[in-house]
Amino acid sequence: MKIHPLDTGLFKLDGGAMFGVVPKSMWQKLNPPDANNMCTWAMRCLLIEDGGRLLLIDNGIGEKQDEKFRGHFYLHGDDTLEKSLRKLGFTSADITDVFLTHLHFDHCGGSVQRQSDGKLALAFPNATYWSNDAHWQCALQPNPREKASFLQENILPIQESGNLKFLDVQAGNSSELPQFREIIMADGHTEKMMAPLMDYKGRTLAFMADLLPSTGHIPLPYVMSYDVRPLVTMTEKEAVLRRAADENWVLVLEHDPINEACTVQLTDKGVRLAETLRIADL
Repeated sequence: MKIHPLDTGLFKLDGGAMFGVVPKSMWQKLNPPDANNMCTWAMRCLLIEDGGRLLLIDNGIGEKQDEKFRGHFYLHGDDTLEKSLRKLGFTSADITDVFLTHLHFDHCGGSVQRQSDGKLALAFPNATYWSNDAHWQCALQPNPREKASFLQENILPIQESGNLKFLDVQAGNSSELPQFREIIMADGHTEKMMAPLMDYKGRTLAFMADLLPSTGHIPLPYVMSYDVRPLVTMTEKEAVLRRAADENWVLVLEHDPINEACTVQLTDKGVRLAETLRIADL
């Protein structure tokens, strides 16, 4: 099995929203804001080569949204998902599986593309798209807090395509995706977000999604205002980070603009950053 990080571009979000109750005087040292209080974030995905399967974890915002939408989030950078795939010798048609940690637009927007005739179609036409039923229903009937993050044009075309399958994740794993040793379920950020664990080169890789967006979010109080249940996030994050410290996991960071992955350690101040690293260096 080979695992590759894929950069899909950069975007900006309000620093206060990303760090919640933490004062700007503290978080601005972690991710300096611009004049509008906006900070740059990555949209990093993973590609897993395993036998005849090519499995993509998340896929960024995509390119189908109009300029007004894109302007809200200051999309920038030279990377796109297609460019990153081509660097590895693949195209979107080669993807066999798309695993969606959750359906917020910056994680699943690349699932669907707009064709020249204006119609929407799957960006990965030969792939099975994987989610879970509880989260899918939440996205179809979103609460007012999350409604702006669950864009129906990212969701309904997948459902209507016939390429959608739901994982039974009650047991914490899935025989249908043997590339994952375990799938951690988290309810703090959104209902039933999935964070997969993989065995790779003698290490455990954990794709953290929005349970840990960046190294700056390692301390427990550093929780996003986007989370629907921030106290639950703190509990979930503490449990996962303690496991990660005890077992020396490599935590893959989806939104960290600088650091691809990290390890953590237990200190007298709680769990803290141990080192940053690249998957290619494992």
